[in-house]
Amino acid sequence: TSFGTGTGTGLGSGLGTGLGFGGFGTQQQQQQQQTTLGSGLFNQPAQTPAQSNQLINTASALSAPTLLGDERDAILAKWNQLQAFWGTGKGYFNNNIAPVEFTQENPFCRFKAVGYSLMPNNKDEDGLVVLVFNRKEADIRSQQQQLVESLHKILGGNQTLTVNVEGVKTMPDDQTEVIIYVVERSPNGTSRRVPATTLYAHFEQANIKSSLQQLGVSLSMARTELSPAQVKQLLQNPPAGVDPIIWEQAKVDNPDPDKLIPVPMVGFKELLRRLKVQDQMTKQHQTRLDIISEDISELQKNQTTTMAKIAQYKRKLMALSHRTLQVLIKQEIQRKSGYAIQADEEQLRVQLDTIQCELNAPTQFKGRLNELMSQIRMQNHFGAVRAEERYYIDADLLREIKQHLKQQQEGLSHLISIIKDDLEDIKLIEHGLNESIPIRGGVFS
Repeated sequence: TSFGTGTGTGLGSGLGTGLGFGGFGTQQQQQQQQTTLGSGLFNQPAQTPAQSNQLINTASALSAPTLLGDERDAILAKWNQLQAFWGTGKGYFNNNIAPVEFTQENPFCRFKAVGYSLMPNNKDEDGLVVLVFNRKEADIRSQQQQLVESLHKILGGNQTLTVNVEGVKTMPDDQTEVIIYVVERSPNGTSRRVPATTLYAHFEQANIKSSLQQLGVSLSMARTELSPAQVKQLLQNPPAGVDPIIWEQAKVDNPDPDKLIPVPMVGFKELLRRLKVQDQMTKQHQTRLDIISEDISELQKNQTTTMAKIAQYKRKLMALSHRTLQVLIKQEIQRKSGYAIQADEEQLRVQLDTIQCELNAPTQFKGRLNELMSQIRMQNHFGAVRAEERYYIDADLLREIKQHLKQQQEGLSHLISIIKDDLEDIKLIEHGLNESIPIRGGVFS
C-alpha cells in the first residue's frame, strides 16, 4: 500500500492481564502531558547556571560589548540590539567567549503577540489521538482503510485491538488532521477505549514513531482536556521570552476564560500559520452554513408542498364527510320508513325549529347577517371602483346577450316601420279630407 506496511513491536509484554495498555509507566504520561501543553513552551523550570550565564552574556552583548576596545563597541552594541529585536543573528561581545545566538524566543524580540486558543474538552477516557499527515485530505480519505490497517500493524496486529477513525479535517500547507481511537476487547466480551495518554505514549516510542513517520505522520498529540491545576500552572508562568506584563494583560483581556487560554505567537511564521488555520476554519464554517442554507431551502419547499397537500386532504375530507352524511341520511330514511316519529326525533325537530326561528328573527342573527352582507357588498363595490377592476363575461353568455339585444333591435325596427306606415296613412287621410271640403261647399252654394 502507499502507506507502507509499518512494522512495530506491539504494545509490549505487559498486556497479560487487564485491558493491555495499563502496563505503561506514569513517567511517559507526564512527558506526554508536557509535550501536549506546548512542547515545553509554558514550562518554566528553575534557572540553571548555564541559563544564568546565557542571560549575562546576552546582557553584555546588548549593553557593553568589549570585542574591539574602542568606540566601535557602541556601534556593535546597537547592532546586537537590532538583531535581538528581530530575533535572529549572533551577538559578538568578547574575544574569549562564544557569541550569543539570538532567537525569536529571547526576551528582547519585538515580533511577539498573544492570541487565544480553544481548550479541548475531551476526556482521557475518550481515547482521542490526533495524527497530522503530510498528505492532502482527498488522499487520506481515498486510502483510509489502508491507513487503518497500517496503524493496526504498528500496534502489533493484536486481534483484540481495533483502530477507528473519529474524523478527518483539512489543514493548511496540504496537511490533514486525522483523529483516531483504539478499542480494546477483553476475553469476557466487554470492550473499552484505550486512554488517550496511554496511546500517545505508545506512539512516542522511538520505533513506533519512526514507523508513523514512514506513513507520513509529522505530529501526534493526545486530545485531552486540561486539569484545573495544569491551567493554573500555565497561567501563572509566562512562556519563554514573553514579558510578564504582556502575559498578565493577555489574561485580563481573555474574552472567555472558561473556554479559551492565551497562547504566545512568536514571529511572523507563527502568525502566518495561525492566519492560515483561521482561514481554513472560516472556509469550513462557510461550507457548513451553505449546507445548512440548502437544507433550510429544501425544508421550506417540503413544508410548502406539505401544506398544499394538507389543504387538499382537508377539502377531500370535507367532501367525503358530506357524502358520508348524505349516505347516512338516505340510509336512515330508508331504515325509519314506515315508523312513527320517536321521542328523541321529536325533541331534535323541536330544537331545529327553535334554531330556525332564532335565525329568521329580524332582530337576531338574520338581521346581523344581512347587515354584514350589505357591508361586504359595499366594500366589494368600493374596492372595485378604487381598483378599477375589469370583469370578463363568459363567451356563451356574451353570445346570448348579443342575440337578445339583436332581437330587441329587430323588434324596435319593426315597430318603427309600423309607426311610419301608420303616419303615411294618416297623412293620406288628412290630404283626402282637405280636398273633399271645397267640392261640397260649391255644390251647396
